[in-house]
Amino acid sequence: MLRHRFQPGRLVAGLFLMLAGVIYAGDAGGLWETPWFVVIPVVVGGLCLAGAVGVVARTVHRRRGALGPASSADEPRAGLPRR
Repeated sequence: MLRHRFQPGRLVAGLFLMLAGVIYAGDAGGLWETPWFVVIPVVVGGLCLAGAVGVVARTVHRRRGALGPASSADEPRAGLPRR
């Protein structure tokens, strides 16, 4: 199984986009009435929060150093030439 680094910013972005989908699905299904402009702050706020979480995660990752098998010097990363 190919392992990769956990990226919490992408998780947050995905959760907020799924929330926007649920809001529109509930409106389309007749469960509630949603004005068209309600989803804009949800998506924009979610993407801003995801960006902030991504910056914090990258800072923490760089301070701790690369951990795990994805950072091994013996294995080349995809798309990067071997040294």
